[in-house]
Amino acid sequence: MLTVNYFSDVLCVWAWIAQRRVEELSAQFGDRISIVHRYMDIFGAVDQKMHAQWGQRGGYDGFAAHVREAVDGFDNAPVHPETWRSNRPQTSGNAHLFIKAVGLAEGEAVATVFARNVRGAFFEHALNIADWGALLQLLDENQLSTQRVLGHIEDGSAMAALLSDHQAARNLNLKGSPSYVMNDERQILYGNVGYRVLSANVEELLKQVNHEASWC
Repeated sequence: MLTVNYFSDVLCVWAWIAQRRVEELSAQFGDRISIVHRYMDIFGAVDQKMHAQWGQRGGYDGFAAHVREAVDGFDNAPVHPETWRSNRPQTSGNAHLFIKAVGLAEGEAVATVFARNVRGAFFEHALNIADWGALLQLLDENQLSTQRVLGHIEDGSAMAALLSDHQAARNLNLKGSPSYVMNDERQILYGNVGYRVLSANVEELLKQVNHEASWC
């Protein structure tokens, strides 16, 4: 089995665009690959990021226009007209923390679905996913146990899991979201990588795994 460590930030529009590609990758290769969803700090401090990178280019409104331009032509990545214009999240950290807590409480498969719904809440419905009230509402809508999930936040285990992801991203010198790490960390693809490129790389690595396994 080939492991693909998939690093992203839930507020990253390119990861939102990549959502369908990752789902298709999983569907195409099934149990031949394992996609491990991990999280990196790209929008950890949103105001600081906007001031530094978009202060001279229209601020939040300029960035909102950039996001809508980015998804133009991608039918599977709808963006609400008010995304980044109203209900602006201050950090992706709270959402990442809840996702890690869901993984610990309910398993990674459930966490993957929850993460997709968190992204959708922001990009499709302009919900402020930094707000704990909104995240608790999403837990309820996904029929997840608030007590079990918050238990992993309160005891520090969810934070430990999240910081482990952050440390791994730093150690790998990942340049952006999303990033696909494969082949025992020897191969990294990042950014707006097309599905055919992803599929071809996975297919080739699977052939190598099978070939190496046949030696001796």
